[in-house]
Amino acid sequence: MEADESVNVLGEPLALCGTDPVTGFFRDGHCNTCDADQGSHTVCAVMTAEFLAFSKYVGNDLSTPNPTFGFAGLQPGDPWCLCAGRFLQAADEGCAPKVHLAATHQRALEVVPLEVLRAHALDAATG
Repeated sequence: MEADESVNVLGEPLALCGTDPVTGFFRDGHCNTCDADQGSHTVCAVMTAEFLAFSKYVGNDLSTPNPTFGFAGLQPGDPWCLCAGRFLQAADEGCAPKVHLAATHQRALEVVPLEVLRAHALDAATG
């Protein structure tokens, strides 16, 4: 399983999203992706209590630990590679978390318009 080229939504090398906890489809800390990544875990977002509650409500509980998978559960402030579709859904509902554009993979643009990502960017200077 080979990863797509590591390029972000700004056309630059993909930055690290997070290693505590380790995130990404490949669990390498980056929001890299490939054809096997059906959920397109490409949006590097910083969790908020509001988003975590929304995600749990719509069926993806990211805050509860799951020791079977070595998953400690996410807390507000944790960076995480979100599914692009879930991010867009949260944006439509008004509860999207902030995004690290430099660490968001370019394939996120297949699902989420760049304007939507920019509207939720952590650092206006990078987007």
